[in-house]
Amino acid sequence: MTYKALITGVGLLAASLFACAQQRLPLYPNGVPNAKEAENLERHEPNAVVDSLAFDISEPSLGLYLAPEDHATGTAVIICPGGGYHTLLTKREGSDVARAFNKRGVTAIVLHYRLPNDRIMIDRSIGPLQDLQQAIKTVRERAPEWHIDPHRIGVMGFSAGGHLAATAGTHHADTYIDNPAGTSLRPDFMLLVNPVISFMDAVGHTGSRTNLLGNQPSDRQLFNFSNELHVDSLTPPTFLVHSGADEVVSVENSLYFYRGLRQHHIAAAMHIYAKGEHGFLTAPSFDEWFGRCIYWMDQLGLK
Repeated sequence: MTYKALITGVGLLAASLFACAQQRLPLYPNGVPNAKEAENLERHEPNAVVDSLAFDISEPSLGLYLAPEDHATGTAVIICPGGGYHTLLTKREGSDVARAFNKRGVTAIVLHYRLPNDRIMIDRSIGPLQDLQQAIKTVRERAPEWHIDPHRIGVMGFSAGGHLAATAGTHHADTYIDNPAGTSLRPDFMLLVNPVISFMDAVGHTGSRTNLLGNQPSDRQLFNFSNELHVDSLTPPTFLVHSGADEVVSVENSLYFYRGLRQHHIAAAMHIYAKGEHGFLTAPSFDEWFGRCIYWMDQLGLK
């Protein structure tokens, strides 16, 4: 075999393996709702700290990572990367986590949701939530095809992605997409990693709030998107993990949400680490916090 043939064969094998690991699907095959006519300016940039960043997403999509058939559990997790509603950490809080779930027999779907922008949206405040609701609807309706149990579909969110996931979990009765079949938009469980929960001044993350709602949000908007105020008996079981030393998103966000879950007798777990910056860049290790997440899923029979 020539060197050129060997390199070509290796390249084809790598491409084949990647194709098996991920499929990229348009979220709205028939047109994006709540959209203005605008040029697609999506771009991806390398980043020394978090590996990869995506900006200006106007055409949302799903990255599908199917669990290996020989040990698939039937559970699926839709992952919402963080980035303050300004960017998406598509690798560290996306594809890397998806592959870790696959090793555990869990199908993972990375949601590349639209980033709020008046240039591309009629109503910027609901764009990301529309995309997550559409993702839940899509996964539930295609569950038989993807060998997923339609009653074991969860959402996972990091930072602002945690706010998005929590919004879907606390506002699942409010439908912002076309849903003629009445498919349930309620996640079956939530995994929230150093999440933004509140938009109230005392604990809220100002950057995420401004990017989603603009510079002068109304009192109604602040109330509506402060998810600790909307926990009820139908809120899904929730796993929370945060660092008490987080200087970007206060740990109070997780504490307030957990308190609401407790008050409504929702199955929940929370882990607070004494050390570790926002995003857990140095501590705790991925295996440490992700292992606790998997343990909680095991306890609830989700894995």
